[in-house]
Amino acid sequence: MRLLLADENFLIPSVRELRAKGYDIYAVAESDSSITDEQVIEKAITEERIILTFDKDFGELIFKKGYRPPAGIIFFRWVHYAPDEPGKFLSQILQDTSLFFSYRITVVDERNIRQRNYHS
Repeated sequence: MRLLLADENFLIPSVRELRAKGYDIYAVAESDSSITDEQVIEKAITEERIILTFDKDFGELIFKKGYRPPAGIIFFRWVHYAPDEPGKFLSQILQDTSLFFSYRITVVDERNIRQRNYHS
């Protein structure tokens, strides 16, 4: 089972949806709402968790500042969605054996899933 880390902007109804499906998910909004993006990445690295976020700043931290969370990042570029919809969507794509998340940023928009490797 993959370990997940929900950034502060990842809504609690989606966190609950993933927990109901059996995922081990740490939610920044529940415990550490004031931590920085760098601290989120450090926690993900230490605990080997996939970061779930709607924050595009993580791309800059990876590609410009050299942070490399081994478990990966899933970045949502959705504009309109129900609060539990990202969680439902994730429970499906995390089961997709054609997708690999290690050392990749996975970008999910309304039409596509794109992945970019950042392993050094």
